[in-house]
Amino acid sequence: MLVLIRGAGDLATGVAIRLLRAGFCVAMTDIAAPTAIRRTVAFSEAVRHGQATVEGVTARLARDASDALAITQGGNIAVLVDPQAKCREQLLPHALIDAILAKRNTGTRISDAPVVIALGPGFTAGLDCHAAIETMRGHDLGRVYYEGSPLPDTGTPGEIAGQGAARVLRAPANGVFKGIKKIGNAVEAGETVALVGGAPVKAALSGVLRGLLPDGVRVRAGMKSGDVDPRGNREACFTVSDKARSLGGAALEAILHFTNGGK
Repeated sequence: MLVLIRGAGDLATGVAIRLLRAGFCVAMTDIAAPTAIRRTVAFSEAVRHGQATVEGVTARLARDASDALAITQGGNIAVLVDPQAKCREQLLPHALIDAILAKRNTGTRISDAPVVIALGPGFTAGLDCHAAIETMRGHDLGRVYYEGSPLPDTGTPGEIAGQGAARVLRAPANGVFKGIKKIGNAVEAGETVALVGGAPVKAALSGVLRGLLPDGVRVRAGMKSGDVDPRGNREACFTVSDKARSLGGAALEAILHFTNGGK
């Protein structure tokens, strides 16, 4: 069975890996200039480099739908530049997962595939998808809604080790992004980790830099540009997160629920 995932950021990548390991073929779509922060664990990097490997699983950039099918049949994940996932008309996936995490529906319809699953707020099970998955950190993270909607977006990043908004790096101005530190580097509170047109992007807390935009990306003031993990575990910068694994398990549940006639 083929699963098509809209989005190829770090959370979508965690879902893709879990589904591939469960025996599904997986194709993903993304924009031409991805802005994933956790680039070391995002298959969107295949758009920039032709391929990307996370936890031993490789994704390859596909030229078109036919090429994507060949890649999936070879045991790898296919990534297409196709923001609207128009390739679904040729791929005819068994399931489509909206993992863009845009906090709203950007065009996914319940008729896009036999099983349509959506991650996060902005979706209602039974209306624009068959199932919606809770993405907010907390007791209900990974809960599958077969009726109703996930919790609305609060605009505040979920807490990790007691830190929420402070762990997120944001662009201080409009301009071109240039990193000084690299993902996996230790950083101290107040340290400059990147520049935007000469303006410093400073860490608000100490920890390890687990996410950073690539050089050359044009950003706007306030745009999310990086992420500091206060737990300081460098190895975690290069593996799928606990949140992504939870969402992957939820997506697997939802697909099997409908495939096996669950209630």
